[in-house]
Amino acid sequence: MNKFVKITIALIICLAVGYSASTVTRPSVESWYPTIVKPFFNPPNWVFMPVWTMLYIFMAIAAALVWDKIKEQTEKVKTALLFFLIQLTLNAIWSYLFFGLKNPLLALIEIILLWLMIYETYLKFIRINKISGYLLVPYLIWVGFAAILNASIWWLN
Repeated sequence: MNKFVKITIALIICLAVGYSASTVTRPSVESWYPTIVKPFFNPPNWVFMPVWTMLYIFMAIAAALVWDKIKEQTEKVKTALLFFLIQLTLNAIWSYLFFGLKNPLLALIEIILLWLMIYETYLKFIRINKISGYLLVPYLIWVGFAAILNASIWWLN
Protein backbone atom coordinates (compact mmCIF):
# COMPACT_ATOMS: atom_id res chain seq x y z
CA MET A 1 0.00 0.00 0.00
CA ASN A 2 1.48 3.36 -0.96
CA LYS A 3 1.77 6.46 1.21
CA PHE A 4 -1.14 8.25 -0.52
CA VAL A 5 -3.53 5.39 0.28
CA LYS A 6 -2.35 5.37 3.90
CA ILE A 7 -2.90 9.14 4.16
CA THR A 8 -6.37 8.75 2.64
CA ILE A 9 -7.35 5.99 5.11
CA ALA A 10 -5.96 7.96 8.06
CA LEU A 11 -7.83 11.08 6.88
CA ILE A 12 -11.11 9.18 6.64
CA ILE A 13 -10.65 7.80 10.16
CA CYS A 14 -9.62 11.11 11.75
CA LEU A 15 -12.31 13.16 10.00
CA ALA A 16 -14.93 10.53 10.90
CA VAL A 17 -13.95 10.90 14.57
CA GLY A 18 -14.22 14.68 14.23
CA TYR A 19 -17.61 14.41 12.56
CA SER A 20 -18.83 12.00 15.24
CA ALA A 21 -17.80 14.43 17.97
CA SER A 22 -19.48 17.31 16.14
CA THR A 23 -22.84 15.53 16.16
CA VAL A 24 -22.96 15.76 19.95
CA THR A 25 -21.24 19.16 20.09
CA ARG A 26 -23.45 21.07 17.65
CA PRO A 27 -26.77 20.83 19.55
CA SER A 28 -25.13 21.89 22.84
CA VAL A 29 -23.34 24.82 21.20
CA GLU A 30 -26.76 26.10 20.20
CA SER A 31 -28.52 25.43 23.52
CA TRP A 32 -26.45 24.74 26.66
CA TYR A 33 -23.06 26.31 25.83
CA PRO A 34 -24.38 29.90 25.38
CA THR A 35 -25.92 29.75 28.87
CA ILE A 36 -22.73 28.98 30.81
CA VAL A 37 -20.14 31.48 32.01
CA LYS A 38 -16.97 31.43 29.93
CA PRO A 39 -13.59 33.09 30.55
CA PHE A 40 -12.55 36.24 28.70
CA PHE A 41 -10.18 34.24 26.46
CA ASN A 42 -12.89 31.93 25.14
CA PRO A 43 -12.60 32.01 21.32
CA PRO A 44 -15.68 32.71 19.21
CA ASN A 45 -17.55 29.54 18.25
CA TRP A 46 -16.64 29.82 14.55
CA VAL A 47 -12.93 29.29 15.38
CA PHE A 48 -13.33 25.70 16.55
CA MET A 49 -14.38 23.97 13.32
CA PRO A 50 -11.49 25.19 11.08
CA VAL A 51 -8.94 24.62 13.86
CA TRP A 52 -10.14 21.09 14.55
CA THR A 53 -10.35 20.28 10.85
CA MET A 54 -6.73 21.37 10.40
CA LEU A 55 -5.65 19.38 13.46
CA TYR A 56 -7.41 16.20 12.24
CA ILE A 57 -5.67 16.59 8.87
CA PHE A 58 -2.28 17.01 10.60
CA MET A 59 -2.99 13.98 12.82
CA ALA A 60 -3.91 11.86 9.81
CA ILE A 61 -0.76 12.81 7.89
CA ALA A 62 1.35 12.16 11.00
CA ALA A 63 -0.20 8.73 11.51
CA ALA A 64 0.23 7.83 7.83
CA LEU A 65 3.90 8.84 7.88
CA VAL A 66 4.46 6.58 10.88
CA TRP A 67 2.40 3.79 9.32
CA ASP A 68 4.57 4.07 6.22
CA LYS A 69 7.58 2.90 8.32
CA ILE A 70 5.90 -0.34 9.43
CA LYS A 71 8.24 -2.60 7.42
CA GLU A 72 11.39 -1.03 8.87
CA GLN A 73 10.26 -0.66 12.50
CA THR A 74 7.31 -3.00 12.91
CA GLU A 75 7.01 -3.12 16.72
CA LYS A 76 7.70 0.59 17.25
CA VAL A 77 5.15 1.53 14.59
CA LYS A 78 2.48 -0.81 15.99
CA THR A 79 2.98 0.64 19.49
CA ALA A 80 2.94 4.23 18.21
CA LEU A 81 -0.24 3.64 16.22
CA LEU A 82 -1.88 1.99 19.22
CA PHE A 83 -1.18 5.13 21.25
CA PHE A 84 -2.50 7.20 18.35
CA LEU A 85 -5.77 5.25 18.32
CA ILE A 86 -6.12 5.54 22.10
CA GLN A 87 -5.67 9.32 22.01
CA LEU A 88 -8.05 9.58 19.04
CA THR A 89 -10.68 7.68 21.03
CA LEU A 90 -10.12 9.95 24.03
CA ASN A 91 -10.43 12.93 21.70
CA ALA A 92 -13.93 11.81 20.70
CA ILE A 93 -14.95 10.95 24.26
CA TRP A 94 -14.19 14.48 25.48
CA SER A 95 -16.97 15.96 23.32
CA TYR A 96 -19.45 13.46 24.71
CA LEU A 97 -18.46 14.28 28.29
CA PHE A 98 -18.36 18.06 27.90
CA PHE A 99 -21.15 18.74 25.42
CA GLY A 100 -23.20 15.53 25.61
CA LEU A 101 -23.26 15.05 29.39
CA LYS A 102 -22.66 18.78 30.01
CA ASN A 103 -20.10 17.78 32.63
CA PRO A 104 -17.06 20.10 32.58
CA LEU A 105 -15.43 18.39 35.59
CA LEU A 106 -15.49 14.91 34.08
CA ALA A 107 -14.37 16.40 30.75
CA LEU A 108 -11.50 18.18 32.52
CA ILE A 109 -10.24 14.95 34.06
CA GLU A 110 -10.50 13.25 30.68
CA ILE A 111 -8.77 16.06 28.73
CA ILE A 112 -5.77 15.86 31.04
CA LEU A 113 -5.51 12.16 30.23
CA LEU A 114 -5.99 13.02 26.54
CA TRP A 115 -3.13 15.56 26.63
CA LEU A 116 -0.83 13.01 28.28
CA MET A 117 -1.69 10.41 25.62
CA ILE A 118 -1.08 12.93 22.83
CA TYR A 119 2.29 13.74 24.37
CA GLU A 120 3.20 10.07 24.58
CA THR A 121 2.07 9.62 20.96
CA TYR A 122 4.23 12.60 19.99
CA LEU A 123 7.26 11.02 21.70
CA LYS A 124 6.69 7.74 19.89
CA PHE A 125 6.01 9.39 16.51
CA ILE A 126 9.05 11.67 16.58
CA ARG A 127 11.35 8.67 17.11
CA ILE A 128 9.95 7.05 13.97
CA ASN A 129 9.48 10.07 11.70
CA LYS A 130 10.42 13.61 12.78
CA ILE A 131 7.81 15.30 10.58
CA SER A 132 5.05 13.15 12.08
CA GLY A 133 6.08 14.29 15.55
CA TYR A 134 6.18 17.95 14.50
CA LEU A 135 2.70 17.61 12.99
CA LEU A 136 1.35 16.76 16.47
CA VAL A 137 2.78 19.90 18.11
CA PRO A 138 -0.15 22.20 17.14
CA TYR A 139 -2.52 19.51 18.47
CA LEU A 140 -0.64 19.37 21.78
CA ILE A 141 -0.78 23.16 22.08
CA TRP A 142 -4.48 23.36 21.17
CA VAL A 143 -5.50 20.59 23.59
CA GLY A 144 -3.42 22.30 26.29
CA PHE A 145 -5.35 25.51 25.60
CA ALA A 146 -8.62 23.54 25.54
CA ALA A 147 -7.76 22.02 28.93
CA ILE A 148 -7.21 25.51 30.40
CA LEU A 149 -10.48 26.65 28.83
CA ASN A 150 -12.26 23.55 30.16
CA ALA A 151 -10.85 24.13 33.67
CA SER A 152 -11.92 27.77 33.57
CA ILE A 153 -15.45 26.89 32.52
CA TRP A 154 -15.69 24.31 35.28
CA TRP A 155 -14.40 26.85 37.82
CA LEU A 156 -16.74 29.62 36.68
CA ASN A 157 -19.81 27.42 36.66
